This record gives sequence, C-alpha cells and structure tokens, in this order.
Amino acid sequence: MGFLAKYIKKYWKSFCLAVLFLTFEAISDLLMPTIMAKIIDVGVAGRDIGYVLKMGGLMLLITLFGAIAASTRSILASIVSQSFGSELRSDLYKKIQTLSFKNIDRFERASLITRLTNDVTQVQVFANGLMRIFVKSPLLAIGGLIMATRLNLHLSVVLIVVVPIVAIFIILNLRLGFPMFSKVQKSLDRVNGVMREYLSGVRVVKAFNRFDVEVNKFDKTNEEFKKQSISATRLMAVFSPAIMLTVNLGIVAVLWIGGYGVTNGNVQVGHIIAFINYMTQILFSLMMISMVFNMFVRAKTSAVRISEVFSQEDDLTWEDGLNPPSVEKGRIEFNNVSFSYEGTSGEPVLKHINLSISPGETVGIIGSTGSGKSTLVGLIPRFYDVSSGRIKVDGEDIHRVDPKRLREKIAFVPQKTILFTGTVEENIKWGKEDASIEEMKKAAEIAGAHGFISTSPEGYQTRIGQGGVNFSGGQKQRLSIARALIKNPEILIVDDSTSAVDVTTEARIKEGLKKYAKGLTCLLIAQRITSIMDADKIVVMDHGEIVGIGKHDELLRDCKVYQEIYQSQVGKEVAF
Repeated sequence: MGFLAKYIKKYWKSFCLAVLFLTFEAISDLLMPTIMAKIIDVGVAGRDIGYVLKMGGLMLLITLFGAIAASTRSILASIVSQSFGSELRSDLYKKIQTLSFKNIDRFERASLITRLTNDVTQVQVFANGLMRIFVKSPLLAIGGLIMATRLNLHLSVVLIVVVPIVAIFIILNLRLGFPMFSKVQKSLDRVNGVMREYLSGVRVVKAFNRFDVEVNKFDKTNEEFKKQSISATRLMAVFSPAIMLTVNLGIVAVLWIGGYGVTNGNVQVGHIIAFINYMTQILFSLMMISMVFNMFVRAKTSAVRISEVFSQEDDLTWEDGLNPPSVEKGRIEFNNVSFSYEGTSGEPVLKHINLSISPGETVGIIGSTGSGKSTLVGLIPRFYDVSSGRIKVDGEDIHRVDPKRLREKIAFVPQKTILFTGTVEENIKWGKEDASIEEMKKAAEIAGAHGFISTSPEGYQTRIGQGGVNFSGGQKQRLSIARALIKNPEILIVDDSTSAVDVTTEARIKEGLKKYAKGLTCLLIAQRITSIMDADKIVVMDHGEIVGIGKHDELLRDCKVYQEIYQSQVGKEVAF
C-alpha cells in the first residue's frame, strides 16, 4: 500500500496537529475522575465548601479547554480527510485513464467503479476516524490505566486480568475480520456489475419483456451480498458484547474489592467512584478500539483493492524521438502480425497479418463476425500491443512512438457509438477543442449530421442525454463521425459506423468523405459489401487471417469468401 506515502507526506503536519488537539481533549477527560475523587474525599468529607467550589471551577475550566480542543480537532479532521479523499479519488481516476486496455481488462468495469467510490470512501472514513475517536480511544485507555493505577494500586489488580482478555478479543477480531470483509467488497462488485449491465441495456430488457429475469438476477446477487455482509457483521458483533461483559465484570470486581477496602479503612469512597469512572472510560475506549479494528479491517481491504490499481504499470513502452518523422504521412504496414488477448487460450485472434496501406488510400475491410476486423484496426493506435510481428505508421515502428503522438495522427470512429453528456457542439469538438464554428459545421455536413442538428430548436447547443438517449442510432453515428473528421487526421478509421443509417445517407457520407479525404488514409470496416465496393483496396478477413486483397472485381473473381459475402447480401450468383 505504498500509494499512501504521497498523502502521508502531504498531510502529516495537519494530521499531527489534529491529533495534538485530540490529546488535549483526552487529557481533559482523564483529569475529571481524579478531581471528582478529591472533591468527594476532601471537600465533601471535610465539609469544605470552598474547596468544592474551587475544584468545581477547575473542572469547568478544564471542560471548556477540552471543548475548544475538540472543536478545533473536528474542523482539522474534516478538512484533512475530505481533502485526502478527494485527492485519492482524483489520482485513482487519473491512474485508470493512463492504463492500457490490457491493464484495464484485468479488472471488471463494475469493480473499478466500486474502487473509485466505496473503497475510497472506506479509506477516507478511517482516516477521518484516526483524527477523532480512533486515536482518542487508545489515549483514554492507556491514560485511564495510568490514572487508575496511580489512584489505587490494590484496585488495579482487576485491570491486570481484564486488559489481556480484551486484547485477545481484539486480535481475534482483526484476524477473522479481514477475509470476511474482502468477500463483502467483492460481492458489492458483483451487485454494481449487475446494475451497470441492466442500466446499459435497459431498452433491450424492456423490448424483450425480461424485467422479471433481470429482477431475479439482481435479487440473487443482492442476496449474496446480504449474506456476506451479515456473516461479516455477525462475526464482528460477537466481540463488542464480549468486551463489554469483560469490562463490566471488572467494574463489579472493583465494587466488591472496594467495598471491603472501605469497610477496612484501606480505600476511600472517592477513589472507588473515580476508579469506576476510569473503568467506564476504559470500557468505552476498548469498545471504540474494537470498532476501530472493524473499520481498520474494512479500510485495509479497500486500501488493498485501491493499491491493486495503482500497482498496475502501463504495458505500453516506447523510445520516442529515436527515429526522424517520415515525410510519407499516412502509410501503414503490418509485418507478420499475430495477436492474442491476455488470458485466452486457443488460436490467436489474428494470425500472420501482412498488409501495406499507402498514403491517401481508402481501404475497405470486410469479413464475417468475429473474423478480427475490429481487432486489426485497434492495433494501429496501440489500444493493444501485438503478440508478435511489427506495425509501422509513417515508417516508424509504433512500439518506438509515444502513444499520445501516434494517436494525434489518427481519428477513430468506434463500432459502438459513445456520446458524452453535454451539448452537440461540445461532443463534436472533442476531436479539436479550438475548432471554429465553420470547421464544426463543415465536419457535421460531411458526416450528414448538420441537417438534423440545425432543425433542432437549440441547434448545436442541444443537450445530449446520458449515452445519447435523445438521439437515434444513426444520428449518434453521424455525430461520432463528425467528431473524428474535425480532428483533420492523417489516418481515419471508421469501424462499421454507418450500419445504423440508411443507404441514401450512407452514400452522402461516402461522397463527402471522398472530397474530404483526399490525401487522407482511410480504413473502412463494413458489414455491408456495398459500403466498400468502390474502395481503392478491399481486405477480406476470415478467422483472423487475410484471405483476399484487391479491388471489388478482382475479389469477385478470385476470393471465395468475398464471393460468398456478395451472394448472401446481393443475392446474385457471381458469373465471369
């Protein structure tokens, strides 16, 4: 959990200051029973009202001092814990942003959300508690033991028995609790995962009337979370009553032993009252210490999970600047490239890919579902690194190029359209933040989006709901294309991003791209053969291999897979 070192270094002074005021508060509490004993044994027993008033005034001053210390400590604790939690959450989010897809795939998406929210909150709450009751409790327990021993050595024999028993309970609490709460957090991951899956697919659920199935799935996961939580809480619940019983038995023993002492004249009444007060403080402190360890177990579990993310090292390495930039912008070369996803077995997703794409060339990529089309183009911006072989962009091996510099050359339109909450203008300008209104409208016109945007009441200031729920699938695709075009890239990758638009709209988009894409290397992945028939080059993929490269007529003549795709979509036999 070395990630905490940064925050300890930054906040230790404020933390120590809060603990200092906490110490003053604890000292104030510890002085009260001793002063009370003196009031009873000296003032009351001697009928000295002046002494009673004097010591009573001292108690009021100490109480005021303790209240000021407590208020100051509370303010400091809130500032430090909230600042720490906010910064930790921000740093964790930034860390996730820097990870490659390979790193992120090691975690479930729902688990990352839990770590960003619930786990950070658990650590933050514990940090806050350290500056409040968590540190005060040991101070009161130790201080109470010292003050009680100084007050009456004979009664302190009770503490020799009580304290070790309580210590055993606390150690058992810690050792048994950690694995239990680890299971609780993992169970919470699964609850978040089910909720996330439902919310992202709510339209499909309603369309197929599968609400009951989703409810049952959630109930099952929620029930598992409940059982894990109850098991952990039940285990923890055993220790607090056990500690309370032990200390209360100690108080009974003090009364019993003290009663004999008063009768024999060896113990003063005020000492018994003060000793019971100290025993009560010790009881409260030990109960709080038990709760502290419960919180510590949860916080430790959460800290370990956060540490797992921070410990991830980005797999993408490079030696940027070793090669001079090429004057041939937009050239892409695949040299004997193979690729497998981490943790999978069987044949590679891509096998021995050799492909050369010239600058300014429009290349269509087609193949059956699962043939590796999207994986192939995803390797170009280094979403994943190749398992073997080499990819060059502009003559440079992409393994030697800073991914940020590489991706500045590339605009990517993903297969699954993602829009962000905000205005249409803000979404399009994701591609180029400083783009002018004219550039934005031009990109929207080429993408076929300007028409429906301009007819909206608010135009380019129209708000986009979460995930683009207030736009159709085709409209979202066109906005996504506009976002890529405004970037004015060297390489444009369009991953089956016109599947939701009609043929006429697709034709207009393609016509606009032809004018726009002069000198631009363009890779078009398509399911419809009509979408890429007029490409400069068509790449046909099947089971992770390239089975054909050429123009439409050449492939119809020589490529069996392409012939089958053509026949299945166009419905005509291929005749030569």
